Amino acid sequence: MSAVTAAVSRERIEAHVKNLEGVRHPVTGADALRRACSYVDDTLRELGYAVDLHPFIDGGSEYHNVVATRLGTRQPEKRVLVIAHYDTVSVSPGADDNASGVALLLELATICKEWHPELTLHFVGVNLEENSEEGVRGTGLRGSRALARFAVQQEWDIEAVLVLESVAYAGASIRQSVPAGLPFEVPQTGDFLAVIGNEFSRGVVGRFVLVVQDFGIPLPVVPLVVPGNGEVVPDTRRSDHAPFWDAGYPAIMLTDTTNFRNPHYHEVSDTFETLNLGFAVRVCQAAAGFLLGLVSGEAETPR
Repeated sequence: MSAVTAAVSRERIEAHVKNLEGVRHPVTGADALRRACSYVDDTLRELGYAVDLHPFIDGGSEYHNVVATRLGTRQPEKRVLVIAHYDTVSVSPGADDNASGVALLLELATICKEWHPELTLHFVGVNLEENSEEGVRGTGLRGSRALARFAVQQEWDIEAVLVLESVAYAGASIRQSVPAGLPFEVPQTGDFLAVIGNEFSRGVVGRFVLVVQDFGIPLPVVPLVVPGNGEVVPDTRRSDHAPFWDAGYPAIMLTDTTNFRNPHYHEVSDTFETLNLGFAVRVCQAAAGFLLGLVSGEAETPR
């Protein structure tokens, strides 16, 4: 095992999940949502990152994405983004969705704090990913849409976006289902990590899969490259990568597939006790190796 993958701490990941767990929703958990924003902000500042709160307006109120930055040493104009949303639906404590993703984001930031990346590296906690209306699809992703618009306006040169979306529910006894119309064969056992990209992100998907193999991480990975921007299979667009696809940036989502395997998805039972932390650690190890290759200038990302 490399020094990068060995640096991943199960204890830190567990602590982050437990600190974040609880309803984090603009109506039913507004105080907890603000605390989650502060927790992400404070943690990243304590790690030594330059942190900005990027505001956006939703429903007449101001919300914030938390953007931590480490400038690249050789090609600072090129950027790599790591993103996870810190809000929940109105009733769920959201341990898997998405305290697990935020915990991995913060753990990756901890591992990377001593790096001197050649490309600029951003760690971003985004807000209001969940649909604003219960049961109505397509009303979410407000924070990531605001961030993608900002990236376009500022003419960011983005090498890759890595979205961490519910990454801690897996096991050999868990049954896996698939969204309607998915044009791929998928294992029936829910013990794998799905790596989802669009056609433009095919090379980034392939690079992530190679990292898992090259580092010898015992993590089953199923790569899924969807046509276009995922319009044919709308379920592949249900997280913060989709606005970046639409803006023409290469982006991939790492996910345990949420409701297609997790019976606790968006329920009051989405608690820490249901999680597979060993799986989350292996996902984090793979993501750390992936980031190292991207920002160290070892190779260009294939397209």
